[in-house]
Amino acid sequence: MSICMLGIDHNKASVDMRALFSFTKKNAAAAMEQLKKKEGIQGCIILSTCNRMELWVSADEDWEGSLIEELCLIKEVDPTQFCQYFVSREGRDAVNHLFHLTCGLKSQILGEDQIITQVKDALSLARENYVTDSVLEVLFRMAVTAAKKVKTDVTFSRANVTAMDRAVSMLKEQGFSMKGKTCMVIGNGEMGKLAAQTMQKAGASVTVTVRQYRSGMVTIPKGCARINYGERMELLPDCEVVVSATASPNYTLTRELMESVCLSHPVILIDLAVPRDIEPEIRQMEGITLYDIDDFQITAVGDYLKDSLEQAEAILQEKEDEFYDWYDGRDLIPRIQEIKEDAVTDLELRIHKILGKLPLEEKEREELRRSIETAAGKVVNKMMFGLKDSLEKDTFLACVEGLEKLYEEG
Repeated sequence: MSICMLGIDHNKASVDMRALFSFTKKNAAAAMEQLKKKEGIQGCIILSTCNRMELWVSADEDWEGSLIEELCLIKEVDPTQFCQYFVSREGRDAVNHLFHLTCGLKSQILGEDQIITQVKDALSLARENYVTDSVLEVLFRMAVTAAKKVKTDVTFSRANVTAMDRAVSMLKEQGFSMKGKTCMVIGNGEMGKLAAQTMQKAGASVTVTVRQYRSGMVTIPKGCARINYGERMELLPDCEVVVSATASPNYTLTRELMESVCLSHPVILIDLAVPRDIEPEIRQMEGITLYDIDDFQITAVGDYLKDSLEQAEAILQEKEDEFYDWYDGRDLIPRIQEIKEDAVTDLELRIHKILGKLPLEEKEREELRRSIETAAGKVVNKMMFGLKDSLEKDTFLACVEGLEKLYEEG
């Protein structure tokens, strides 16, 4: 089995380039089902966020396919035009990347929390569509477990910072305060809610849009007002800041819409979506300042984070080792099971006559036989896995091979 991934992220690709290769839940499911049908691919997972898209595959060792070609086939684009934007990883390099990614060490905002949920959701979506396998299942699950331990045991001063926190901070540095401002958030998903909470915490009056057909079923952040999505342009002229963070395939704000309203004061537009929610041409309009998610990167890592990073690395190394213990031993489990069954059968043959001579009813004799078989199986398991934990890998493999030959000869 081989673990490999293909990724595009904020380090090498702009928001528009990432948008080309982003996936909604619906088309991610369809893409994974298409990939799973390819000969040699045992499982796949797609992780698609605002900052990155990663395609994960577990394949046969002799699989000679190309993930970039498979992805571009799904997206109906020419792979030769986009290779430079992608990074490929295999084996230990891929595993190490996922563990670091999941605990926020590869995020724009160091140590951010959202990525843990995003990795969990990617695994859940693959499960729901029956496209993952045991290798990716265990890998992603253990990466999430490691990230939670890092989150619990290690303190990053920016761990709870979101892109909107960074936006508020950056605007404050430029002399713009949210306090007392009228703001609107277009979108009531996870990122929209976080944006609304951040601005409200900074002292703004926040209104959140909801889709009319969902208005009776959704909750908005406490203290925020709500309007129907279709009414957003009526409120917009009163707003100093408008944030858009939806999963819509279409623009929520276009230049044509913006030109249809009368603005009496400057407006700051913040686009947190990938693909974009706000038409880039709006940036050319007078009195409007438009930011997108790439404007809020945090790249510097101060010396004060050195100890935290070392703590995180130690935890990740331990958890990666646990994964490899499982990964290296997964093919041994059927062999150990077979040895156990052979040993139990051997014991049963040796005690068959003894059981037959005992003064027991047939039902009691059968119950005793089953109890002895169960106990023998547990003893063999304990011995085999005890040896596995205490011996070097090659020595343990030699033991397994010896026991297999013992029963083959028997």
